[in-house]
Amino acid sequence: MPYQHLFFDLDHTIWDFEMNSKETLLDLHHKYNLTEKGISDFDAFFDQYSIHNHRLWDRYTKGFIKQDELRWKRIYLSLLEYKIADEKLSREMSFDYLDILPNKKNLFPYTIEILNYLKEKGYQMHLITNGFESVQFKKIENSNLAPYFKEVITSEGSNSLKPNKEIFEYALQKSNAKLEESIMIGDNESADIQGAINIGMDSVFVNHINAIPTVPATYTITHLKELEDIL
Repeated sequence: MPYQHLFFDLDHTIWDFEMNSKETLLDLHHKYNLTEKGISDFDAFFDQYSIHNHRLWDRYTKGFIKQDELRWKRIYLSLLEYKIADEKLSREMSFDYLDILPNKKNLFPYTIEILNYLKEKGYQMHLITNGFESVQFKKIENSNLAPYFKEVITSEGSNSLKPNKEIFEYALQKSNAKLEESIMIGDNESADIQGAINIGMDSVFVNHINAIPTVPATYTITHLKELEDIL
């Protein structure tokens, strides 16, 4: 049966989280004069942040830590790499990070083109995201993505997280979509692709970084334009 409902992930799939995050941290690097605190190599600092952010997000999605701990500890642990043990500074930077980040507008190449293509073909498009609700809605609005998506399903709104079945069940219910008419499109194998498998939904692994696949998706692409060959 042809697909009618397309469920997209947001971060790392269509909204370029790495680029937007890097720009945000560079703003904070200047604002807080981190060079004077011994962090002269911004790229190295960003690499450390990315490592800690990825590890803490993994712990968050598995239920080991809460939102607040994720938000400030990724900054704290990054600063700690430079022997800066300052919780107050970490919390201030975390607040500013989440204030600035949603205003960034970098999307992956061909995002708007593919969304226009899919919209013209009559697909109903939705978002399923584990990101913080208030932050995600700002990203969507500021990046001019809102007109393309009928429903935005967040972990907070569904009281669940990808890859749990519950968030997908909630998404199907909210969008009035049938499972067999739906497909999940995302970059994260453990959240998006495994989540789709958990509920029996077809999936597209958006493999921007050409990683070796570890979870069997229905389709795999390396560029968003390739969705035209599937949909």
